[in-house]
Amino acid sequence: MAISELTSIYSALILHDNEVTVTEDKINALIKAAGVNVEPFWPGLFAKALSNVNIASLICKVGVGGPAPAAGGTAPAGGAAPASTAAPAEEKNKEQAKKEESEKSDDDMGFGLFD
Repeated sequence: MAISELTSIYSALILHDNEVTVTEDKINALIKAAGVNVEPFWPGLFAKALSNVNIASLICKVGVGGPAPAAGGTAPAGGAAPASTAAPAEEKNKEQAKKEESEKSDDDMGFGLFD
């Protein structure tokens, strides 16, 4: 990530932490006080992007994606997912793929562990 981006992000976080409204002028003031040179469009970009966003909520949701997809399809909305008969087959296929992969890696070197 570029220094300009990080500086703008940190400035916005500092402003939010001090319960100050995030604006382009305030971000620029922090950047100037820090003595960092940034590309001039970054502060305005971040100020506009954060103007209608609840920053506290955004911070709490960092790294949180949507629900993880269930193996074998999605669960019905009204109850528990039915027991999947494909699960043992999937595990067997995964084990077979791992075994084949390890055999391939031995073949690539020209020798096997027990040759």
